[in-house]
Amino acid sequence: MADSYVRVRGAREHNLRTIDVDIPRDALVAFTGVSGSGKSSLAFGTLYAEAQRRYFESVAPYARRLIHQVGAPKVEDITGLPPAVALEQRRSAPTSRSSVGTVTTLSNTLRMLFSRAGDYPEGTTERLDSDAFSPNTAVGACPECHGLGTVHRVTEQSLVPDPALSIAEGAIAAWPGAWQGKNLRDILAALGHDIGRPWRELPQTDRDWILFTDEQPVVTVHPVRDVGRIQRPYKGQYMSARRYVLHTFADSKSETLRKRVQGFMVAEPCPVCAGRRLRPEALAVTFEGRDIAALAGMPLGALAELLRPTAARADDEVAPTLARDLVARIEVLTELGLGYLSMDRPAPTLSAGELQRLRLATQLRSGLFGVVYVLDEPSAGLHPADTESLLTVLGRLKEAGNSLFVVEHDMDVVRRADWIVDIGPRAGEHGGQVLHSGPVAGLADATASATRRFLFDTAPPAARTVRRPAGTLTLRGVTLHNLRDLDAAFPLGVFTAVTGVSGSGKSTLVTRVLAEAVREHLGDGTPEAGEDAAGAGPMARAQLTGAEGLSAIDRLVRVDQKPIGRTPRSNLATYTGLFDAVRKVFAATDAARARGYTAGRFSFNVTGGRCETCQGEGFVAVELLFLPGTYAPCTACHGARYNPETLEITYRDRTVADVLAMTVDTAADFLADIPAAARSLRTLQDVGLGYLRLGQPATELSGGEAQRIKLATELQRTRRGHTLYLLDEPTTGLHPADTEVLLRQLHGLVDAGHTVVVVEHDMGVVAGADHVIDLGPGGGADGGRIVAAGTPAEVADAPGSRTAHYLARRRARPDAS
Repeated sequence: MADSYVRVRGAREHNLRTIDVDIPRDALVAFTGVSGSGKSSLAFGTLYAEAQRRYFESVAPYARRLIHQVGAPKVEDITGLPPAVALEQRRSAPTSRSSVGTVTTLSNTLRMLFSRAGDYPEGTTERLDSDAFSPNTAVGACPECHGLGTVHRVTEQSLVPDPALSIAEGAIAAWPGAWQGKNLRDILAALGHDIGRPWRELPQTDRDWILFTDEQPVVTVHPVRDVGRIQRPYKGQYMSARRYVLHTFADSKSETLRKRVQGFMVAEPCPVCAGRRLRPEALAVTFEGRDIAALAGMPLGALAELLRPTAARADDEVAPTLARDLVARIEVLTELGLGYLSMDRPAPTLSAGELQRLRLATQLRSGLFGVVYVLDEPSAGLHPADTESLLTVLGRLKEAGNSLFVVEHDMDVVRRADWIVDIGPRAGEHGGQVLHSGPVAGLADATASATRRFLFDTAPPAARTVRRPAGTLTLRGVTLHNLRDLDAAFPLGVFTAVTGVSGSGKSTLVTRVLAEAVREHLGDGTPEAGEDAAGAGPMARAQLTGAEGLSAIDRLVRVDQKPIGRTPRSNLATYTGLFDAVRKVFAATDAARARGYTAGRFSFNVTGGRCETCQGEGFVAVELLFLPGTYAPCTACHGARYNPETLEITYRDRTVADVLAMTVDTAADFLADIPAAARSLRTLQDVGLGYLRLGQPATELSGGEAQRIKLATELQRTRRGHTLYLLDEPTTGLHPADTEVLLRQLHGLVDAGHTVVVVEHDMGVVAGADHVIDLGPGGGADGGRIVAAGTPAEVADAPGSRTAHYLARRRARPDAS
């Protein structure tokens, strides 16, 4: 009888302690353990990596050479391992040109349908190629907006927000500050304009010229200086406010400047294509009386209904064949609860849960069998109601003859597994052992397991006193995306959880509308932990009819899940600033001073001490031609990042590369007497990141880890005044034990007098909140309304709320979510 197990012997990747484990095939296997315990090192770093290595060996000699560059996993032997497909959490943000259609490849089929079976205008002799229906190609994109559908422009209102001010008082807010702004004002005065008169009293012709002219006249300026300063005239060239803003946004290398002028721009539909992104000849082709932009803008569920009559035709013509394929693939997405999405929905606006399910649906339609699917927290970012749909799809993948190896923290998913591999007992060097490998019920006997308590404990949670609000922040008439004329009240001085199924409008309300309103109230100087606007154009702004209670907020901290960097050069140590202290410590050693090494010598970002082969990254990019590119350790420094001379300098018998290789927990002991480093390391431990290595590349961090690094960086700062903390699913990627650690920090912020608002799906977090705002009832057009608000007890009893059932169950026993 054939062996039905994958048998691993001597696995020692990362922190795995030369483990042996047997895992059944044709089963749903959950890999559990606290963050950093080694479960991903086993599932991805060992099992998937070995399957990938064997694939390379089976193909061309060119590919076999890459094995030596990418590396093989550290394991003695694996038997019974089928081919593997990995579905990891997306580490980088998708671009604005990526959409639901491109992620799922549905847009390819739709373009083919229009190319081959569309209704062309009378007199057309040639059919368009499918590329002509893509806004991402030169032959298809509207020449005015380059296929983006929007153009960015400035208006008098955006450039001059307060017309009561005069030019001398700074009415043209879009102009730069300091000398350059004064220079432009002096030039206007030299041109004969009254810069002391309120803006609204100036003639409209003068206002239009000042803001929008393309002329750049040169005049002699006689500046008025302080007494004692030289009053020398000079030649000054005028630049209109519009020209300054557009030039700075397009050409400036300063991200700060680009971000500043972005605030003075407004996005609006392209006047040529009316936001449809395509050339007129492509938009002239129709199917069922609609152009391709109209079909791409329909909810997927409605699009499937439109295509069904064509798909039902018995003939083998092109139209029925393509329509059947589209309908079948859309049905999978609808089953996963994504029928409300449209094909043209930009990928950056999707939640992590939505992206994960889109990619899962693509795999489900691939028809593979006999494959191991290795999934990285497929329930991440999912409401409990959506997790039910996910489990149905995973079941179908298994029934098709596949094995499912799932790294998972959601106890509901773990309970439904056929087999569990629990790694621990703790993180980093204190983990890496198999505590249990067998049926789920057997974990009850693994006393060292951190997972055991959350899987089997059925005692009701301890009662806690709900905090009383210190005030209320109210937003009225909110309109953005699927929020339509919504009124929302956020109590201050308490912990608020915003819930709802995927696509209900939670993130739009909290991280866009609420954040935008508070930022506007506070001005542009507000810190936003981890915000990254690189390459982003102006976003659609929320419309509000009113806002009350903003005066109670002194600071805003928004912590998102965007990556802390896009290459291995970015890491935990550099992002938090603690590496500055480490470099100074090495520069202060006797050996470093004797050689004249400064702190800069120990930076891997500048020439001098770094390895020049990889330029201090420790990795080199490997292009695989027929596969996605990857990173491999540098062959010169073997990942150390530095040249040999730099590594001759040691501090307490450790090189700077050794320190970067330490975990936060290890470094906290090693650098305990260095105050600047110790404080950073302590806050990282406080948010449950003690297992991460200081030099761990940003490309290896999950969205949840990136968010907690940003939170830890913020917690180091001295907090003054009432701060509003906004977090988007902070428990993503966290084991329930790690969630407890994080929640202690967040509730500590509230106890210190601040306000915390989280978008959250973890019912344990929601049950422990002071206030809950539940959006829904569904996603997309079926969402965008507040269906329940109040204490967790009140929302758990609310009729019409899809969250109520799961919250009531969680309040009854802590392990249900």
